[in-house]
Amino acid sequence: NSIRRRRECINCGRRFTTYEIIEEVPLMVMKKNGRRELFDRGKLLNGLLRSCDKRTVPMSVMEQVVNDVERDIRNEINQEVTTDRIGELVLQQLKDIDQVAYVRFASVYRKFDNIDSFMEELKALKKLDAKKPKRS
Repeated sequence: NSIRRRRECINCGRRFTTYEIIEEVPLMVMKKNGRRELFDRGKLLNGLLRSCDKRTVPMSVMEQVVNDVERDIRNEINQEVTTDRIGELVLQQLKDIDQVAYVRFASVYRKFDNIDSFMEELKALKKLDAKKPKRS
């Protein structure tokens, strides 16, 4: 991811090569306990891998989710993002990709305290699914 340029010194006429790279501002994640750490694509992909375990979601789709989430975060003005925001972005995409993976990810991310809150999430997902046009 660099641009190679051939240049010439205006004083001595000697030619040389330079390489330009984009310097990205580090993206910081604000954890629930108040700590900050660098955004780690690997952690996000591992969470998706666990959620999609034994499902038919291709690796390329999971990688695209990670790319989309990182792009969305970087497009926001603030270079600091909460784990809640990351989780919501992932859930938005998983909802359309695989509902079982969505529920698995939500169960870890949302930390349901009881079966009732878990059931509410399932009902909301089912209601959303009923609104989708059925493919024939």
